Amino acid sequence: MKMYRVFAAIIAMMVFGAVCHAETKAVPKAEAKKAGAAAKVDLNSASSAELETLPGIGSATAKKIIAGRPYAAVGDLAKAGVPAKTIEKITPLVIVGSATAAPAKPAAPKALGLPAAAPAKAPAATPAGAAAKSAKPATPPPAGKDMVWVNMDSKIYHKQGSKWYGKTKQGNYMSESEAIKAGYRESKSGAK
Repeated sequence: MKMYRVFAAIIAMMVFGAVCHAETKAVPKAEAKKAGAAAKVDLNSASSAELETLPGIGSATAKKIIAGRPYAAVGDLAKAGVPAKTIEKITPLVIVGSATAAPAKPAAPKALGLPAAAPAKAPAATPAGAAAKSAKPATPPPAGKDMVWVNMDSKIYHKQGSKWYGKTKQGNYMSESEAIKAGYRESKSGAK
């Protein structure tokens, strides 16, 4: 009977120790989650290394996110090629900061010896939507009724009158018959 009590006491101490050990391990994880929630990653200013700490974001996706800046909302990541499931995972972990503070592109005029005041005023005065509109290709549409705008990234072509006609970053004008022959498909939204 004495041996049974000793054995029971040893098992009780082992169980108690395991429970205490589990509780001490759980506290740092909870604190880490709170710290992670407090320190959200800003999509418009985070470095590649900071973006890669997010679930589902590797170096290639981080580069896409940086190239697609500025963002007005987390959902805009879809335009940069981030999958919807990944956007859903990272939404509670990210914020969208000031779109004008993120890009470091205005530093180029300083390197060229141009006055810094003029480029610094332009991004602050233009809203985020106007910056996206200025990304239009400089090439005017060629003459002809049958010309369409082909988005080379999405493999979709847009007819004249569509809101995307001539406005996507990677695109080219060609005839509709050439676009179909090259394997491009017509936009589902169609012309206005």
